[in-house]
Amino acid sequence: MALIWGIPYLFIKVAVGEITPATLVFLRSVIGASILLPLAVARKDLAPLRPQWKWLVAYTFVEIAVPWFLLSDAERRITSSLAGLLIAASPSIAAVLAVLAGGRDRLDSRRIAGLVLGFGGVAALVGLDVRADDLGAIGQVVLVALCYGAGPMIIERRLGRLPPLGVVAASLGITALVYAPFALTQLPSTLPSASVLFAVGVLGVICTALGFVVFFALITEVGAPRATVITYVNPAVALTLGVALLGEPFTVGIAIGFVLIVLGSVLATRRAAPPSPNISVSEERARPIQSSH
Repeated sequence: MALIWGIPYLFIKVAVGEITPATLVFLRSVIGASILLPLAVARKDLAPLRPQWKWLVAYTFVEIAVPWFLLSDAERRITSSLAGLLIAASPSIAAVLAVLAGGRDRLDSRRIAGLVLGFGGVAALVGLDVRADDLGAIGQVVLVALCYGAGPMIIERRLGRLPPLGVVAASLGITALVYAPFALTQLPSTLPSASVLFAVGVLGVICTALGFVVFFALITEVGAPRATVITYVNPAVALTLGVALLGEPFTVGIAIGFVLIVLGSVLATRRAAPPSPNISVSEERARPIQSSH
C-alpha cells in the first residue's frame, strides 16, 4: 500500500505538465470506476450503500474529489517530493481527529511529543524550502493531508460494514460525474505525450482501482488511524522517485522535515495503552467506536 500510494506524486507531476487538474481527476476516476463498477454490480455491492448515501457522498468529497484536485493543482507549482513529505503529516492529523471525535485512544505525553515533532517537521520543511509564492500550494497540500486524515475515519465509523468494492466504485463514479462538465471543456487540443498517457493509466489502474481495494482491506485489519501509517514509507518513495527521475533537489529542509515528520507520526499513532486483558483482540477490533457527533 505504501508503494502504491507513494508513486502517485511522480505521475501527477508528469500528468499536470500537459493536462489540467480537473481533467486528470476526471480521467483517473473514470478509469478506476470503469474497472470497479462492473465488478461491484456483478457482486451486488451497490444496493447496500443506499441507507448510507449521505456518508458515501461525504467520503467521496473528503477522500477523492477535493484532495485529488488540490494535490494536482499544487503540484503545478511545487515538487512532487515536497508534496509527498507534507502529506506524510496525515497520521498525526488522523490521531488528533480520532481523539477529538471521541475515539478510544487518548493522548499521553509520548503521543503529544510525536505530534509536536511531526508538525515541527512540517514547519521546518516549509520554513527552509518554501518560497513566499509557493505558500498557496503548500496550503492546498495541507488541506489534502487533513482530508486524508479524516477519510479513513468515515470509512471506519460509517462505511466500514458496507461492501468495500461498492463504496470505492460508487465514490469514483460520483467523482467522475462531478468533474465531467469541467474536464470535458478542458481536454487538450492534441493527444498528450506517451509519458502523460502512461502516467494517467498508472494513476487510474494501480493507484486508484487497486489502491483503494487494498486500502479498505488495511483499514478493516488495523483500524483507521493506523491505516494512515503507510505514509511512513510514502514520502520516501515520493522523494526517491522525484530526485532520481525528475531531478528534484534533495535539500537540508527535506532531510530534517522527513525525519521529524516520520518519527512524529510513529509516536503519535501508537496506542497509549494495550487493550484490556479481559478483551480479546478480535473483540477489541469489532467493538463500535463511539462518535461525538
